[in-house]
Amino acid sequence: MLEIAFLREQPEVVKEGLNKKHFGDPGIVDRILELDQQRRATQKSLDDALAQGKTMARDIGALMQQGRTEEATAARERTGELKQLARELSEALEKAEAEQDRLLTELPNLPHSSVPAGRHAEDNLVVHQEGELKSQEGLLPHWELAARGRIIDFELGSKISGAGFPVYRGAGARLQRALINFFLEEGIKAGYEEYQPPLVVNAASGFGTGQLPDKEGQMYYVNEDDLYLIPTAEVPVTNFYRDLIVKESELPIRNVAYSSCFRREAGSYGKDVRGLNRLHQFDKVEIVQIEHPARSYETLESMRAHVEGLLRKLELPYRVLLLCGGDMSFTSAKTYDMEVWSAGQGRWLEVSSISNFETFQSNRMKLRFRDGDGKPRLAHTLNGSALALPRIVAALLENNQEGDLIHIPAALQPYTGFAHIRLT
Repeated sequence: MLEIAFLREQPEVVKEGLNKKHFGDPGIVDRILELDQQRRATQKSLDDALAQGKTMARDIGALMQQGRTEEATAARERTGELKQLARELSEALEKAEAEQDRLLTELPNLPHSSVPAGRHAEDNLVVHQEGELKSQEGLLPHWELAARGRIIDFELGSKISGAGFPVYRGAGARLQRALINFFLEEGIKAGYEEYQPPLVVNAASGFGTGQLPDKEGQMYYVNEDDLYLIPTAEVPVTNFYRDLIVKESELPIRNVAYSSCFRREAGSYGKDVRGLNRLHQFDKVEIVQIEHPARSYETLESMRAHVEGLLRKLELPYRVLLLCGGDMSFTSAKTYDMEVWSAGQGRWLEVSSISNFETFQSNRMKLRFRDGDGKPRLAHTLNGSALALPRIVAALLENNQEGDLIHIPAALQPYTGFAHIRLT
């Protein structure tokens, strides 16, 4: 959530940022500022009424002791009027604050100055690419390879749960486990502390990281318990620090976590949902950092380098995209997407997003640190997929097929315990 002080000080900068993100109603900034003026004026009137009432109540006793009964009675009546006025002002203040907060939650984060202009995914910038792109000719897509190798059963998943819930078996299950352990161990080597978070969160946690109310329709909801299945480990892990003031010396805080992820993916169709391309349940390892504002963009680059290192070790052709304003998430200030080449499909598949949210999430969560003067300041939050498994598995199968074998990258073999998967 944007800070109201920033809107007061630089409303035109806010409007420019909203335009860059192609937000539909920049006029909301003016309405928020009008409410803010109304709220502050109401707060002042309320403070004045309470102060006057307190002074008058204190004087009533003295007037009675002095025998000035008529004046004391008038003061008592005026005190009652002030109490009623205070109640009315308090109700008006609460209403103005609620409306201001509601409108503030509708505003997306502002894009960093380095974010390119653009409206659609086609406007994103390719800032890096490496690895040989194999031709699709003669190569099978991963769903056919999975069927031949009997390592993923999509029909069984549909039988027991529905489309988008595959069952991994044999070498496929071991490959999943190997990737999870590989990603976690690489994160630990890079200085991240491992956590295993819950798979459900309350509404306060969903609001804190920006999933609510923006993505409410994309999350699975447990009605009886008022809980949400997590779309990513980012949500519980970042919320570890909700309502905390951490020490400046503790920054950066680095966490890595594996979790299953659940997404309704409403409206998805066609080639985007074939095989492992888009699932309702999948596994992912997430890295999260809580950082000092002065270092957060340096940290974003280090997180990008970490994810690129994983892709190199998996020997996958990949590219890095800098997302344009119109293709960024509601909460992000700057995002890099990582895509791997799907040789069997002849297309790029997104496997990671690495984002700096600046103070957008921390303002919602009241996550702060004390600076050198002891004053609480909002921290910056960052997160990235390191990595999401389904499309990594798809790319590994498609890029490493050779005859009746799927070769396993050398870095992964200590975790799988085998060097190839045989297709039957």
